[in-house]
Amino acid sequence: MRADSAKAAYTAFLSYNHRDVRAARGLQRRLESYRLPKGAMRSDGERRLGPIFRDRDELPAAADLSEAVKQALSRSAALVVLCSPHAAASPWVDKEIRLFRFLHPDRPILAAIIEGEPEEAFPPALQDGGEPLAADLRREGDGVRLGTLKIIAGLAGIGLDRLVQRDAQRRVRRVTAVTLALMLVMLAFLALSIAALQAQREAERQRAEAEGIIEFMLTDLRERLRSVGRLDALTVVNDRAMNYYRDQGDLDDLPDDSLERRARILQAMGEDDIARGSLPAARRKFEEAHRTTTALLDDEPQRPEWIFVHAQSEFWIGQVDQLSGQADAALRHYRAYLHWARQLFRYQPQAARSFTEMGYALSNIASVQWESKNDHDDAIRNYAKSLYWFQRAQQADPGSLNIRMEVAERHARLADVHFDRRDFRASEQHRLEQLRLLEPLRREDPQNGDIAYDTLVATRSLARIAFETGETAKAVRLLRDARSQSSALRQRDPENQNWFEQHLRLLMDAAEVARARHQGAEVHRLVDQARRIMHDASPTAAADPAFRATSIRRLDAIAQSNDRASAKGE
Repeated sequence: MRADSAKAAYTAFLSYNHRDVRAARGLQRRLESYRLPKGAMRSDGERRLGPIFRDRDELPAAADLSEAVKQALSRSAALVVLCSPHAAASPWVDKEIRLFRFLHPDRPILAAIIEGEPEEAFPPALQDGGEPLAADLRREGDGVRLGTLKIIAGLAGIGLDRLVQRDAQRRVRRVTAVTLALMLVMLAFLALSIAALQAQREAERQRAEAEGIIEFMLTDLRERLRSVGRLDALTVVNDRAMNYYRDQGDLDDLPDDSLERRARILQAMGEDDIARGSLPAARRKFEEAHRTTTALLDDEPQRPEWIFVHAQSEFWIGQVDQLSGQADAALRHYRAYLHWARQLFRYQPQAARSFTEMGYALSNIASVQWESKNDHDDAIRNYAKSLYWFQRAQQADPGSLNIRMEVAERHARLADVHFDRRDFRASEQHRLEQLRLLEPLRREDPQNGDIAYDTLVATRSLARIAFETGETAKAVRLLRDARSQSSALRQRDPENQNWFEQHLRLLMDAAEVARARHQGAEVHRLVDQARRIMHDASPTAAADPAFRATSIRRLDAIAQSNDRASAKGE
């Protein structure tokens, strides 16, 4: 620790504009709770930085600095200035800087940028005194974690590399433990949640740790489980996370970040319900999430994270409406989704996420225009616009697997619309482009179920194009390849409804091709196989009654056509 820190009553005086009070509270909490390395402890043996003074009262419009503030400045070992356009315009922040510099010309002044560029965020007193030591807490700068470490290093007088290395070691140990022992971690975090009720300080620490695990479960872990089709494991993860929030008691007492994370869990659970074909259960979860995200957005309408998560609520309700055959209701929610995507783009115009949200919103509208309104021209226009936005997203974040998959998926959507209007040449070109884009992704991540499923659908679609254009031998080869891919997917997760439906469609496609080639025995075999699969399927996999009814009618029609042909001796 610095020698002057040991003599002063406060390790630092935190100067800020009261419009930035949330950021000030967060920084004060992080500084006071940080544990220093053993070799950098204070003279009294304490490994905390010590108290940080933060004035909690708004200064009156026409007054000098209060005596309490002056006393605190005189007894502080350092000055930390929370820099933003608000702070730059504040006469009180400027006065605090000048008084501290007058009282302690040899003590450090640290600038923490939370908003705006330095030239618009630094108060005049900082700019007058030369270039201050600065940490950029913005996401596009150092970020909160590294920026806070820079400030701690400046206050404690120790090297930043040492703190960064220790922080990185902590994170590696935590992530490794979570990845290798997920179930143990979930049980541990539940136990920690119960223990957190015993003391408020312990509760705050445990909440931060538990929600860090939930964030991991919602992001990295969910993506891993989803890519391999493990819906059963996803259900366990979702239930564990929701149990944590139930144990917290009254939701009104939860901080906004926790409410936002809970809304995302509800959205994830609803998404999994859709994959199992349980639309009513999905709707209940999405509507509850929508109520939460609406309240968050009402409180902070310009916060990008709240805009994003509320847009997802609009999308998912629209998705359930569309799957339920309520096209107009779906279109209303999808247009609301587009509105919020535009708002996100307004506040974060260079972010890849803003581009992808625009792409998703336009794609959703196009799907209703095509599937429910039979408006091929508008659907093609909106799918093409969607492709443009995803290509912009890929330019902004070329390493994103998800964005690269979505670029390929836009070609799939365009192929489907062209197929529906019987423009088979255009449809085939888009499908071939989709497969070209998917091929390197398959090599990079051969166990990814989403990539495998998209490849399967593209292969089946090329077979349908070949069948429609009279190339039945080519259709047979493509269907054989697609059925092999489908069988491999079904072995991974028999409960996945999307994979089940695609497998059944492949059998019916193959039966129709065999019928066109006058292979009556093969038609009979394939129809019987499809019927057995439907009969033996689990309730989860075969949960969609509309798909089941449509499949039964299609199989009956194929069988009857085959019987008539056999009777005629074809």
